[in-house]
Amino acid sequence: MRAWTKMLCVLSLASAAGCSDSSSSKSTASHRLAGPTSADTGSGDGAARFSNSAAPGAPPVASVTPAGMGPSSGAAGAGASFSSPMSSGERADADEGSSEGSAAIPADAEGTPSSEPQPNPQSGTLTAGAWDDNRNFTRFSQYRSDLLQNNLFGALPTTDAEHAAAHDEFVTGPTAHQMLDIALVIDTTGSMGDEITYLQTELVAISSEIAAAYPEAQQRWALVAYKDVGDAYVVQKADFIDNVPMFNQQLALLSAAGGGDTPEAPDAALAEMVALDWRAEADVARLAFWVADAPHHEGNAAAMAEAIRDSHALGVHIYPVASSGIGELTELTMRSSAQLTGGRYLFLTDDSGVGGAHKEPTIPCYFVTRLDRAMTRMVDIEMSGEYHEPAEADIIRTGGDPEDGACTLASGDEVVAY
Repeated sequence: MRAWTKMLCVLSLASAAGCSDSSSSKSTASHRLAGPTSADTGSGDGAARFSNSAAPGAPPVASVTPAGMGPSSGAAGAGASFSSPMSSGERADADEGSSEGSAAIPADAEGTPSSEPQPNPQSGTLTAGAWDDNRNFTRFSQYRSDLLQNNLFGALPTTDAEHAAAHDEFVTGPTAHQMLDIALVIDTTGSMGDEITYLQTELVAISSEIAAAYPEAQQRWALVAYKDVGDAYVVQKADFIDNVPMFNQQLALLSAAGGGDTPEAPDAALAEMVALDWRAEADVARLAFWVADAPHHEGNAAAMAEAIRDSHALGVHIYPVASSGIGELTELTMRSSAQLTGGRYLFLTDDSGVGGAHKEPTIPCYFVTRLDRAMTRMVDIEMSGEYHEPAEADIIRTGGDPEDGACTLASGDEVVAY
């Protein structure tokens, strides 16, 4: 336990001064969680195992797999692992399992973490809207056509026929499911720094809330983090496990750094997401929440489209979550990924006061709720097979003038707002 606590301090977002040798200490990002116990892991041994691997030219990367991290009995797939850059001295100290001395925060390739005080985020802070382009397909088709006619560089090379076929497949909504696989795909470049600590706290709470809401769903969780070529890593992943507290420990290891230019590597991340150990049974709801604020590189548009097609072929519904600072290409790509795979477009809003300005989506009306309410509603729709608008008590405000889940435009057209 002492070795595992030290490891969380070494790899977490909190400052080194906030970590101590005591097993009761937590980082800011993981303060909601207790350390793993023998009940969580199936083993009382808290020692971590390491292997050193890195892409050519990248800094050393330590792959951290706490003892007993593999799926619980009955879960499929290999044990989960997650990586974080560490210096050779930190690796040696970790291998020894020593609890002496002070922990140091590992630096990303771009430099050391900021000395500014870390925020103390509370779950339920971030706000979001949601939009279904398959239920508003005529409007989506016109929106996409307008951007393509304006020569939007980097647009996905998908065809009108592909989008129309997806609409025919998904317009009636999902069927009910009994089991649940969820992957979180998260951009961890520096531009996400204004929201990443809030997102971590939100997602920890959301995963726990979903686990409580569907105790019989045999749910499993996976994590894919990505940056860009030339950063400390391009993509790192922790494959599916059915232990929510252990998954949340992995989520707490994320930090925002790197990037440098606007585009990132979501194409590589979605390809790794597709390669996760998804269950193939028909009664498994397969969701991927893709959280990002930047597009793919223009030259990687074909790879991005192929990863989305592969997701559709696997029956994985992509639910993008657009963060602050997105542009036209990112919105179109995210909405296309949701439309082609049967997901829905989620977008953070300015109502929370967290992060930079959030782009007003190119849609006529929507409901704003807390992000956790929006995400759990998406899961509920997938599990129940029934669409429903937010509960009245959850609505913070509306964009446009939706009523009873829809709004009528000046043209007389009706659009579905939930």
